[in-house]
Order: sequence, then structure tokens, then C-alpha cells
Amino acid sequence: MKASGNTLPIRMRRAAWPLTVWLAGCAAPPSAPEALICPYAPWYGHAYRHGAVPTRETQQKILAWRAERRAAQAPLSPATLLYGGGIDGIGVTSGVPRVYLVFYGSQWTSGGDPGGAATYLEHLFQGIGTGGERWSGTMTQYCDGPTVPKGAGSCTPANTPHVGYPDAGALAGVWFDTDSSSPASATPAQLAQEAVRAAAHFANASAAANRYAQYLIVSPSGTHPDGFGLANGNFCAWHDYTSSPYGDLAYSNMPYVSDLGSSCGASFVNPGPAGALDGFSIVGGHEYSETLTDQNPPGGWSTAAGAETGDECAWIGSGQGASANVAMGNGTYAMQSTWSNDTGQCEIAHPLL
Repeated sequence: MKASGNTLPIRMRRAAWPLTVWLAGCAAPPSAPEALICPYAPWYGHAYRHGAVPTRETQQKILAWRAERRAAQAPLSPATLLYGGGIDGIGVTSGVPRVYLVFYGSQWTSGGDPGGAATYLEHLFQGIGTGGERWSGTMTQYCDGPTVPKGAGSCTPANTPHVGYPDAGALAGVWFDTDSSSPASATPAQLAQEAVRAAAHFANASAAANRYAQYLIVSPSGTHPDGFGLANGNFCAWHDYTSSPYGDLAYSNMPYVSDLGSSCGASFVNPGPAGALDGFSIVGGHEYSETLTDQNPPGGWSTAAGAETGDECAWIGSGQGASANVAMGNGTYAMQSTWSNDTGQCEIAHPLL
């Protein structure tokens, strides 16, 4: 069921997955037997939280849970992302991506941005795709369209539309929606409705105008969208889509992640004050990349257990796929790696396809 108005945007995965994939990790489908569902997953009881970035503490619990399963010789799902067949004809952002930053609430102009995150995010998305950066290259291997069968694990560049590369930058617009204050704890329905308001504000009034667009709904400091930072808010961000009079809208719930400090990536790459905003680029890049590759989830690319391209590579601190500074045309930003099917590992850079 998609969100429209005050309808909760929840779409449960109901496929009868085989036992061999249920134990892959914390992204197992909610329809799996209770004993096989990871109790630490950010989506647990919240199936709309696609591609949710766990807090670093939650990630440690997830890894420990997986280790217990491995010790018990439980079968694991392959890490390969598989095509979900598309929803409403949409699988990936098979054109040049357009990012709209929506700063949600009057708090943004009255002390709600103590760290300067708004400017940082604007610069990040202006920079993505410029300066010859190849962080974006990993996503360009994923495709959709009628020639891509559901369950495919690779694409043929000659005859399939692939995720596009924003060589002039990904940022398409910025809106400080200060008509009223952001709720103390915005519901998923309110976040979806804010995406609809944003589409109207930017005059993206048709399905065609929104086909390659995504809306980052950024909440101000001190708020708890969908329970972020509260007892059951064990995530840093997530993404979803909603139906609207303007077609399907891809959007992300992007809380003020530095409110949770290192739990959501502060100084994860750059130590001390230099890394105070690392979490915004790491988490924002995570959701951006997953929206590109799974625009109408789960119709795009995810593992048999439900993990998306960013989930496979979250919070890697060293070795292959470690988060790192990525140079773009307007500066350097802390980014996490994303999963590459064609190399079978997490990549911080990849050739364009």
C-alpha cells in the first residue's frame, strides 16, 4: 500500500522466500518465521524503512547476530543484488538523477541547523558527478526496463537503460519549507506528504517530471522523524516512495544525523571537528545511491534477503570498501562504499558503465 494523504506508506514483502535466504541477515522479509527475523533490524516492525542505515551500535548487534547464525552453520544469502521487476514500470533511476533538498520546518531559520548541515548537503549534491568522481560509477551498472527479467543479477549495457551519471551535479533544487514548524516526531505519512508538497513547490507536476527525481526530506536538529533518536529509532535514515497526483515520488527520511554524533557517522572518516558533518554525506550518500538503484522499492535491485547497495557496505571502517574521502569538483566529502555486482565487493570507486 502506498502513502497518499494520511495513509501510512507500508508495503510488506510477501514473497515465500526459501529457507536458504532467511538467515542472510537483518533484512529478511517480515513474512519470515519470527525466530528467523533479526530483532535489531531498523525495519523490524517498520517495513517501509527501505535501505535503512542502522546506527553504528545497531550495526554491531546485527553483525553479532549474523555471527551467531554462521557459528550455527545457518545458510546465508548471496550478496548479489537481484532485479525486483519494477513497480509501476520503475526499477532504477534510468536517466540523469535530480535531487531536491527539502529542509522541513521553520526551525531551519531559527536555530535548527547548529552544524551548518544545509549548506554542506547543498554542496555535496552539487558536487556528486563532478570533478571526474567515480564513487557514482558503481550505481551505473544497474538497469531496468522490459528487457530485464525479474531476478536478473546483471545488465547488458547495449539494450537496457542504466542509472545515469549527473556530470553537471545531482542537485536540482533547494526548498526551505518554513510555512510551519516540523513536527517533533514526523510520521511516515507526514514525511511522504512533505514530498508531495515539494513536488508541487518545484512544479514537478507529472509522472514524467518525477521519473528521475528524488526528494530528501531533511528534518531540523532536535526533531525525531519516525522516532529517530528515540527508544525504537535505531536508524540514521531510510528511503521509500509514495503515490501522488504527480506520479510516484521517491523520497528519503533524512534526520539531523549529527544529533546522534558518532552513532550516525560524525567523525567516522575525518577525526575531530573536521569530521563533524561526515554523517550527513555518508548517510545522505547511502540513501541517494539506494534510491538510484531501487527507486520504487522493492522493484529495483536488492538481495534475496532485502539488502540494498548501501546496506551491504554500511559502516566499514577499514579494508576493502572502507568509507573514505571522495574528491568531487567542489571539494572532498566522506562517503561510504556501495555494493558492486560486477566485482562482487563493496567499491568506493568504479568505472562508469
